[in-house]
Amino acid sequence: MIRSEFPVVRLVRHLDSRGLVVRRNEGARLATGEVIFSIDDDAEFTSPHTVQQTLREFDDPRVGAVAIPYVEPRKDNRVLQRAPEADAIWVTDCYIGTSHAVRRDLFLRLGGYREKLVHQGEEKDFCIRLLRAGRVVRLGRANVIHHHESPNRDMRRMDFFGRRNDLFFAWHYVPMPFLPLHLAATTLNGCHSALQSRHPAQMLLGMLSGLAGGLREWGERSPVPVPVYLLHRKLKKSGPCRLDDIKQLLPSAAGDETA
Repeated sequence: MIRSEFPVVRLVRHLDSRGLVVRRNEGARLATGEVIFSIDDDAEFTSPHTVQQTLREFDDPRVGAVAIPYVEPRKDNRVLQRAPEADAIWVTDCYIGTSHAVRRDLFLRLGGYREKLVHQGEEKDFCIRLLRAGRVVRLGRANVIHHHESPNRDMRRMDFFGRRNDLFFAWHYVPMPFLPLHLAATTLNGCHSALQSRHPAQMLLGMLSGLAGGLREWGERSPVPVPVYLLHRKLKKSGPCRLDDIKQLLPSAAGDETA
């Protein structure tokens, strides 16, 4: 259908599954545009204007990615990732993978998504590197994307990798002296989530894997500077801020940042 109805589209098909993290990286390398738009197989644009509206929101060089507003109709009609006002650039800590756009050159320069994560948490992992590079995630104002979250998702897999990758994030990026407290809080929160989950064993196994894996890979740590960590925590805990209010807290937007 794609080949017949959209002959100008380059269709790349694989017979093996390596997971969305690997394939999103591959898609970024294959793309030729300046900005990558990424949605999932259970998401759809509700308007032909969303892409154009979002492209206009890259009007500041500090904006590395835009979190596109979206709705999950099977849950409620709340619009998520929408900037509270249109008269300023509102910065958030992270975007959701199914509804975002990112500068392709920046994405590739920062190493894309860490493929060892396999599933879950790759957005947060990338966004803190984006912040370390002096770039931000902007909340958008475009027409919404609908995310029709499937009822048949493999929650056991999500629970395992979700809890594991929360700890991988801490081991890899959290600077001293914050690492012990961050690890403890993440572990306690994970245990609390496991007690409320339908698959507590998968969550607990994920946490054990995350704790053990972080210790094994201590030498690969790449902690962000303390001001970057504190700014990331502020955005996560306190909500979005105007770019003008945090510009002085951002690192210089260097062009040679690596993963």
